[in-house]
Amino acid sequence: MAQRKGEQKRVRDAPQTRKRMLEAARELFVRNGYGATTLKEVADRAGVAVQTIYFTFGNKRVLLKELVDVAIAGDLEPVATMDRPWFQEAVAAPAAGAHLRLHVGGTRRILERVAPIVEMLRAAAAADPAIAGQWDDHVDPRFAVHLEAARSLVAKPGLRAGVTAEHTADLLFGLLSPELYQLFVRDRGWPPEQWETWAGDTLVSQLCQDG
Repeated sequence: MAQRKGEQKRVRDAPQTRKRMLEAARELFVRNGYGATTLKEVADRAGVAVQTIYFTFGNKRVLLKELVDVAIAGDLEPVATMDRPWFQEAVAAPAAGAHLRLHVGGTRRILERVAPIVEMLRAAAAADPAIAGQWDDHVDPRFAVHLEAARSLVAKPGLRAGVTAEHTADLLFGLLSPELYQLFVRDRGWPPEQWETWAGDTLVSQLCQDG
């Protein structure tokens, strides 16, 4: 009976343990660099045995990939970005302007989590090419999300005549990039809400009839 209760507790605690390990990895990778951080350091920071990290993730590359995936998603649930409530709410908006504002808002919340780790991820991929191979290099997942939004946008009232889904996706991809977000929020000190308003206003003025 005691053994069964112990197993049940480990199952209940597993998501929180996984979360602690990911948070520890994020903190150390960003502060010290991916290459300079050992799994033993991550384990110590998370308060677990290093074997727990190996058992959960397998290796350091997989730990980094899950860290990035969770930063994009915002939680541990295996739900694709385009199936997330914020994306579906934006797609359901009746007019292009409202859709754009909702899309920018949802993207801002992702960028708040992801932008701070982008430089670390690039440095890690430059040092270890196998890292980049964990993602599909034929399709940029960020562009794929914006393209899906753009295809929905061009079918809605309020968009300028003749604007294509490809052009719309390019504007979303460029204006809502982690690099531009960091330029304004980190480097220029804008509050994220100010960036969101600016990005929404800019996209509406570029894409909507009454912008």
